[in-house]
Amino acid sequence: MVEDVTIATLTALSVTASFPFFLYGAWIMIDAETVTWDVLTHHLKFIAVGLTLTTVPMVTWMMPRLFDQLGGLSALHAFLGLQAYALLVVGLTGIVRIFQAKRNADLYANPDQDIDLNDLHENMSAWRARLRMGVFGYTLFWIAAWLVGIYRYVLRYLL
Repeated sequence: MVEDVTIATLTALSVTASFPFFLYGAWIMIDAETVTWDVLTHHLKFIAVGLTLTTVPMVTWMMPRLFDQLGGLSALHAFLGLQAYALLVVGLTGIVRIFQAKRNADLYANPDQDIDLNDLHENMSAWRARLRMGVFGYTLFWIAAWLVGIYRYVLRYLL
């Protein structure tokens, strides 16, 4: 049977490895002058890898062990991680509506139209705000959860 330290190390490496995928996925969107369908799908490929590298270890190894070790740092780690995913859902509620509005206006296939995004729907600014809050909040809480997780890993397996 594989020892806990080996699985914990692989988990820490996987979650840590997800961060560059998130950063590069964000950079794709920041760097794009116009978000076409190709830019969006290219961005989502990196974000999906990052989410997979974080979520799979969380669901398969961290969550099943949580109640066996629920204490100060593990509770904080779980709370921060839960907040990250809650804010990811907030962001997704914005991006889905933005996607629908841009798709209905054919802005992915024909991005050269001179249309302000806020003119596509009366709620566009609220959806964009949700997206920004969700992404910023997810990132902030993800980093905090990662720092607590690495600290827990060091305390438990290295010291």
